Amino acid sequence: MAMITTVQQHILQQQQEMLKSTGREPTGTFSWLLSGITLAAKMIEAKIRSAGLSDVYGSFGAENVQGEQQQKLDVYANQALLHCLGLRDSVAALVSEEDEEPVTFNRDAETGKYIIVFDPLDGSSNIDVNVNVGTIFSVLRRMPAELGTLEESILQPGFRQVAAGYVVYGPSTVLVYTTGNGVHGFTLDPTIGAFVLSNERMTMPEQGNYYSVNEANAAGWPEEYRGYVEMLRTGGLKREYSSRYIGSLVADFHRTLQKGGVFLYPPTLKQPKGKLRLLYEANPLAFIAEQAGGMATGGAGRILDIKPEGIHQRTPFCVGSKREMEALVAAVRPAATSVSAR
Repeated sequence: MAMITTVQQHILQQQQEMLKSTGREPTGTFSWLLSGITLAAKMIEAKIRSAGLSDVYGSFGAENVQGEQQQKLDVYANQALLHCLGLRDSVAALVSEEDEEPVTFNRDAETGKYIIVFDPLDGSSNIDVNVNVGTIFSVLRRMPAELGTLEESILQPGFRQVAAGYVVYGPSTVLVYTTGNGVHGFTLDPTIGAFVLSNERMTMPEQGNYYSVNEANAAGWPEEYRGYVEMLRTGGLKREYSSRYIGSLVADFHRTLQKGGVFLYPPTLKQPKGKLRLLYEANPLAFIAEQAGGMATGGAGRILDIKPEGIHQRTPFCVGSKREMEALVAAVRPAATSVSAR
């Protein structure tokens, strides 16, 4: 009988590989951090499963810092992550979509080495109709005190992420993460309460058959984006693409990672700087995409090269397979230049 591999065991195996290749002894800190994330994910998953029975559907009756109506499950998911991660001594700060300012801890740079940024419940507006939702997270290493403040450590470009991942709460609960050494997928086994390795070394197909975008916004896109989508539909890349759009970022991305194609959230006349958040939505998914062989751009350049100016900064976001993304970059570069100049 083949033995299972849990996410914690997988991390330990990777750390042993690091020891062999670099000679550096792993501290076990990251596995301790990820255990906090997986614990919170299991708490969130359990609450979602019983949402219709425990009166946690619907609005909380307040808005978050984004001006968005908070759902009851948004609040619960945020509290679960803050609780599970705040207890880890290695955490210097937690940055959430739901909170205006970072939650910081009075830990010196030697102890509090990591910053975790997250969207606790992506797609929560869909939860009442039983559509997949998810959690997105990114891990940054805190700069030494002589090189930068804690705030400067939070506002690092995406290429400095040391880990990123997401959890999809759907027919099964799936965790996908990377530490810069490939992308790995795990499925929650409810019989043992652990995330079990189900897809090692995930790769994005070089070309897919689907594009994913909210076409209701098409009238406000730059014309280059409209032309690109029309080109996909009409066989410009030697196949006619079909549309698949769930409206939950993490679910649309998860399909794109597995099936290939492209996900688009272009700039619009109403939101020329984009809608998705750079730190805790675009950056972690871009890191995963690149590790799986895909690409991600904000239109004007690589997402992971953008230097954030604020924790809730927004960006246009396009991510997907290499073939579609190369065509997209060539098509929309003029639009990116004109939008950024407005």
